[in-house]
Amino acid sequence: MKKILVLCTGNSCRSQMAEGWLRYYGKGACEVYSAGIEAHGLNPYAKKVMMDAVIDITNHTSDTVDKYQDIEFDYVITVCDNAKENCPVLPGNGKMIHQSFPDPAKFEGTEEEKIVAFSKVRDLIEDFCFDFIDKNIKKLS
Repeated sequence: MKKILVLCTGNSCRSQMAEGWLRYYGKGACEVYSAGIEAHGLNPYAKKVMMDAVIDITNHTSDTVDKYQDIEFDYVITVCDNAKENCPVLPGNGKMIHQSFPDPAKFEGTEEEKIVAFSKVRDLIEDFCFDFIDKNIKKLS
């Protein structure tokens, strides 16, 4: 079974959403983890917009990459430039993939505007995750 790590700066939004989508589309064909260079806690807007898409990430934890130093990943996906630049060396020969997404947590506005911003990033991440699973884990189309 393929092991996938999704890495971002704080493991609060983008990597958490990607973990949710990869698990959903992977349907048990892969083990998916997410982590950050730091741990900032799970963002409540990320939880809400994923639940709006019927993907429950409420039990995810915000972890640092150090927690997974002993796992040999087949794929390490960085979802922000900071994570790509500061990604530690992990054991094994996992394929590194970088796909940067805007950080919705940096968006300022009303609660409704923040939800719209998070939803847009969620949808970008969903498209990437669908394509990733389709090309690397199992054919979905």
